[in-house]
Amino acid sequence: MCPEYLMVTFDVRSPVFSCFMNGSLRLLDLSIPKLSKSVKLSYRNKLSGNRNFLIEKQKGYFDPLTIESKKAATVVLMLNSPEEEILAKACEAIYKFALKGEENKATLLELGAVEPLTKLLTHEDKIVRRNATMIFGILASNSDVKKLLRELDIMNSVIAQLAPEEEIVIHEFASLCLANMSVEYTGKAQIFENGGLEPLIRLLSSPDPDVKKNSIECIYNLIQDFQCRTLLQELNAIPPMMELLKSEYPVIQLLALKTFGVITNDKESRAMLRENQVFDHLLKILETKEWSDLHVEALVVIANCLEDTDTMLLLHQTGMLRKLLSFAESSTIPDIQKNAAKAITKAAYDSENRKLFHEQEVEKSLVTLLGSESDGTKIAASQAISAMSENSSSKDFFSTQGIPQLVQLLKSDNDEVREAAALALANLTTNHPANANATAEADAIDPLINILTCKRDGAIANAATVLTNLAMQEPLRGVIQGHAIMQAMVGPLSSTNTKVQSKAAFTVAAIACDAEARIMLRNSGGLEPLVQLLYSKKDDVRKHASWAVMVCASDEPISLELCRLGALDILEEINLSISRKNKFSEAAYNKLLNNNLPLKYSRTGHLSSNNIIGDGFYDCGQSKAGSRLLPLKELCMQEPNDLRAVLLVNSKSDASPPPSMEDKSSDVGYGRSISSSSSLRRASKEKASTGFGSPSEEKSEPPSGRNTVVSKSGGKEKGVRKGRGKKEEEKVKEEEDINAVPKLTGEGVPEKEWYPPHDPDFCVYVYEVTKSILPITNIKEQIEVLAKYVADKMGGRIPKERLHDFSWELHISELKFQLKSNVLPIGYIKKGTFCHRALLFKALADKIGVGCSLVRGEYGRAWNEVKLLNESRKGVTGLLPSPDLYIVDLMFHPGSLMKQQSREADIYQFI
Repeated sequence: MCPEYLMVTFDVRSPVFSCFMNGSLRLLDLSIPKLSKSVKLSYRNKLSGNRNFLIEKQKGYFDPLTIESKKAATVVLMLNSPEEEILAKACEAIYKFALKGEENKATLLELGAVEPLTKLLTHEDKIVRRNATMIFGILASNSDVKKLLRELDIMNSVIAQLAPEEEIVIHEFASLCLANMSVEYTGKAQIFENGGLEPLIRLLSSPDPDVKKNSIECIYNLIQDFQCRTLLQELNAIPPMMELLKSEYPVIQLLALKTFGVITNDKESRAMLRENQVFDHLLKILETKEWSDLHVEALVVIANCLEDTDTMLLLHQTGMLRKLLSFAESSTIPDIQKNAAKAITKAAYDSENRKLFHEQEVEKSLVTLLGSESDGTKIAASQAISAMSENSSSKDFFSTQGIPQLVQLLKSDNDEVREAAALALANLTTNHPANANATAEADAIDPLINILTCKRDGAIANAATVLTNLAMQEPLRGVIQGHAIMQAMVGPLSSTNTKVQSKAAFTVAAIACDAEARIMLRNSGGLEPLVQLLYSKKDDVRKHASWAVMVCASDEPISLELCRLGALDILEEINLSISRKNKFSEAAYNKLLNNNLPLKYSRTGHLSSNNIIGDGFYDCGQSKAGSRLLPLKELCMQEPNDLRAVLLVNSKSDASPPPSMEDKSSDVGYGRSISSSSSLRRASKEKASTGFGSPSEEKSEPPSGRNTVVSKSGGKEKGVRKGRGKKEEEKVKEEEDINAVPKLTGEGVPEKEWYPPHDPDFCVYVYEVTKSILPITNIKEQIEVLAKYVADKMGGRIPKERLHDFSWELHISELKFQLKSNVLPIGYIKKGTFCHRALLFKALADKIGVGCSLVRGEYGRAWNEVKLLNESRKGVTGLLPSPDLYIVDLMFHPGSLMKQQSREADIYQFI
């Protein structure tokens, strides 16, 4: 029978073994017949006897994959041999095997070759040690092998191979191993801790180019860490590294330039390069066209060095700076132009450097680079212009050159180009009206607004900044508004990027100075995202959002809308926090309140002399924290209740047709038909006929839902008699009036526009005080007369001891029942206490321009404060003292003025 395999035995020292190891052994070489069976080869040595393994036969040759793995397994076993010759040959075989690819390196790792090889690094035999070092130089490029080598901590053994007495080939592969190991952080740390940097620097002077290449590559990897850079300076590595720039091998020059590019990030290293005159070598590289592949890295080194003023001054004095700018301007290689512009950008962050650049007319070079076809060059040139714009002279230069080119870049399809161009324009137009005008004249507004809708946050923020700068010029602000800017701002206001949020809010604050822009913002839905920015945790976002809210709150309708969206509550919360509040949040809060005086008085209980009460003001009393102030219309729609009456100030009539005298009891101003008592009407008409003329003599009366016109004496008496004679008829007609009010859409009739309830008596009050008190020239006398007038209309003087007998509560309840509403016009109240009188005094004082404040106290108290100069100081020249603060007495001694913090004032306010 044919055997399963054929045994072939040969000696390890025979030529056959060498053929076997290098893969050239064939079946024919061994005179083995071409059998279909496997062939079993074996080798023998003196100590371990025979070692067998199978090799598959295929077409007369051994299968290469099979033979490789079988050979590797055999050779790995040989690494444990005590014979130096066997170890040397095994290492040589493994080296050749590892050279063939990553798969073979992985195979050696799996076969356990790495650990026995580490022991050979310190072998006494020089050849074995050399061959083992060569293997690690190759194996260390495999990531899995590197991981195992770090665990075995072989760095000390490898670094020992860098000793001067070792062969160059050992230096080559030991440095190659270290270069491969230094790619990862842990490897860097192990090399640094085992003192590997110093021998590597020494090897930079090796005569062998491979040793130099491996050493500088390892150093480049190591100096990514700050500690290694510091040690590099101490070891005086700059001179041998500079010699590498003269190498005839471009890869060595490139690695040297890259290393310089890293170490020149440190100021001390830049100084060392300056002392060693490295710039001569760098400029020589730039001037050599054959070395164009090194130009980019050379420019990186120069860019870092230009950050030092001393270096800039040196280059300026030697003429090298002009050469550098000319080189950048004339080069046709985009990467060179880009890196030259980046070098200018880095250096231009220093003010002294900007001056030197300006003297060399760097602005012209940058404008030229803007015309490059490379987007990268355009971006770098724009960034350089941004940096140079910090110099006022450069800013002036770009007024006539540069801005049109930048505006053209705003229309680029590349968002990064648009971002860089917008940044340059943002810096150029900041505090520079001429550049702002030049930007607008270059038709930049449309492309800037278009950028607001792009997807790049930096571009949006920069475009918003440019628009803000343009809006600082009033003529340009109007032009910007004509381009639908507020609609475009809604998107940036809703952005999730805090920088965009901040810039957008600032832009709104700048443009919303005009009422038309504020209306556009509200109609575009921009108020809601603006209010949401007040919640931001970023200080500048809150600040600019508060600023914008403050500006927008200049209009009462928008102020009310902002309050509805919760701006007032947010600002109140912000202002309670010491760390979150700012001047703009406080100003915005006050602005909102000042444009919503009912809310301000309800929340703060104080109206200053600057808070002018107008028609439609109402007092609901002190509101609780977090409660919502209902609008007047909603309050008027409510039925009478046991809550505090709402006091209304309104001298305007509604726009409904005036009813006949027979129908004068109907009033649709409350949102439903209500009837007032005839006694109230008689009272107002009787007052109109006593002492003062009719307001209609001075001005025409607006249409009214009530008969508020007080005619001349004959007509007045007739109106009074008619009112008295029809007292019973009015009571009968109340029900008819209720049914006579037009219904809503149920019958297809359109709903009438709602108007606040009219107050004819208050109209008379305004007319009377305007005619009788306004002409008085003495302010104190005006206040005293007005106080007596108010007290007379509200029930007269009330002595302190009779205060509890003053039944004003019953009077108020009767009014609420008669008017069928909880809202009472202030003029209807004939028995008023502190809060009623103080409100009426403030309302009338504001009508005639008498400055006074309204302050709410506790338990229904309220009072007015006025400021008056001391009479004894009249006619005294020089700086006058602050005016004295007085409380106006409207109850106990109407017309008297009580000095603040006096005993009388305390009693009036609190007792």
